[in-house]
Amino acid sequence: MGNVFEYRQGLLCCEGVELQKVAEREGTPCYVYSSAGILNAYGEYAVGLEGIPHRICYAVKANGNLAVLALLARAGAGFDIVSGGELYRVLKAGGDPEKVVFSGVGKTREEIEYALSEGIHSFNCESEAEIALISSLAVRLGRTASVAVRVNPDVDASTHPYISTGLKEHKFGIGIAEVRGVYDRAAALPGIALDGVSCHIGSQLLDASPLLEAAQKMLDLVDALRARGIPIRVLDLGGGLGVPYHAGDPRPDVPGFLSTLKSLVAGRDLFLMLEPGRSIVAESGALLARVLYRKKSGEKEFVIVDASMAELIRPALYEAHHEILPLRECRFGTVKADVVGPVCESGDFLAEGREVANVLPGDTIAAMTAGAYGFAMASNYNARLRPCEVLVEGESWRVVRRRETLAELVRGEQ
Repeated sequence: MGNVFEYRQGLLCCEGVELQKVAEREGTPCYVYSSAGILNAYGEYAVGLEGIPHRICYAVKANGNLAVLALLARAGAGFDIVSGGELYRVLKAGGDPEKVVFSGVGKTREEIEYALSEGIHSFNCESEAEIALISSLAVRLGRTASVAVRVNPDVDASTHPYISTGLKEHKFGIGIAEVRGVYDRAAALPGIALDGVSCHIGSQLLDASPLLEAAQKMLDLVDALRARGIPIRVLDLGGGLGVPYHAGDPRPDVPGFLSTLKSLVAGRDLFLMLEPGRSIVAESGALLARVLYRKKSGEKEFVIVDASMAELIRPALYEAHHEILPLRECRFGTVKADVVGPVCESGDFLAEGREVANVLPGDTIAAMTAGAYGFAMASNYNARLRPCEVLVEGESWRVVRRRETLAELVRGEQ
């Protein structure tokens, strides 16, 4: 549960707030985030990289709530974006455009123009065609775009195939064997400063070894490019460190990883950029839900709750595990059951065949480690209203996104 969620006198709390009170006042489903947990996770990166030129660019796709972004912006974070919409969110939250890096394999002309006009720090480019488009748009707008080529280092991240991005068969980046020629050709283009290299091999890595292997390959590439006269000054190693979703999972050694990374980069005249997302916010979030019914079918037990795959799709999409905890410690033991939602899909579950608290209708539960890719991937499937989001700050909380209304559900339709 990290260090911000714990039971106190039988009640599950986030910082100094009893989650049962949040559920009663704000309703369910409801996402709850800990501001202290988010800042602590960010601070671990900030402290770990002290002593070398660096920037920590939070990956907005993990959780783009404006209050979360504002919290991190005030702490000094930069931001890694993958769409024009994410840039808009960062700016609305008070983020500094000069601390924004634009990643992603399919940037549109409109998104690139928007980013150039706002003066973002740089683009991580994934094809020669994209570099050429940025060059032409920058010239037309009278700007110079800082560009890094995203390199596919062919490192196996050993994670879920949907979130592995560093092998040569993936859509991301340019193969490390071809990238030198790409830099040679791009160096002749106007309107761009070809001064960076970047990579991202995947996410939810509990062992940092693949990230360090990729880092060494990228440092070797920096040396090779500098020898060809290309003035590389920025090294962007992406994100990828994971979090323990199962109660018994190991916790990545973030300080150890950062210490090793610092020793690799020190003295090489490089500005280091990292793009953590999940490891900043995942453990600081939980999805609250109310038990609607108990149902038995043959030998199978179902706990039916008012949260679904529309609010938390990770179990259905990735076969992901989220610990399911009662908001009040249960006195009736446990039961092996599927925890399922109201959506009309057999894939609508939060847990399958899990030993969970023997909760009853009216009780409330929390799906833990839901701060990343929870609300961010929520939908209106089955015409469900997206839930509210709450930010806990010490002994108090505030709604940072109100629950959608039926009128908002059809907004824009005729």
